Amino acid sequence: MQKLTNKEEEIMHILWKLEKAFVKNVLAEMSVDKPHYNTLSTIIRNLEEKGYVSYNAYGKTHQYFPIVTKEDYKTKFMNTAIENYFNSSYKNVVSFFAKEEKISVDELKEIIELIENKK
Repeated sequence: MQKLTNKEEEIMHILWKLEKAFVKNVLAEMSVDKPHYNTLSTIIRNLEEKGYVSYNAYGKTHQYFPIVTKEDYKTKFMNTAIENYFNSSYKNVVSFFAKEEKISVDELKEIIELIENKK
């Protein structure tokens, strides 16, 4: 699974939300820094080449849909981030968020409970 650019990832989030969409539908969902229609069409075709989307052809127009699930992408993205930034240590991930005060004691207790109940 190839890494996506920020814009490609933004487009994938739109396609996951819409499930099927023409380029004009994707463009309508974009709120900030909308690219030109032709640019967006090229980015979506790049996503197709990377194996993230496919399409149904209706004459000269294409309706695109994701073939990589959001869950599969999230798993790959998180595993890569944890490997690259936290030495493959989930303890380092949790410690990072604790130091940054991005996770509360209650949330940590919930995580511990999830782990204990999984056994």
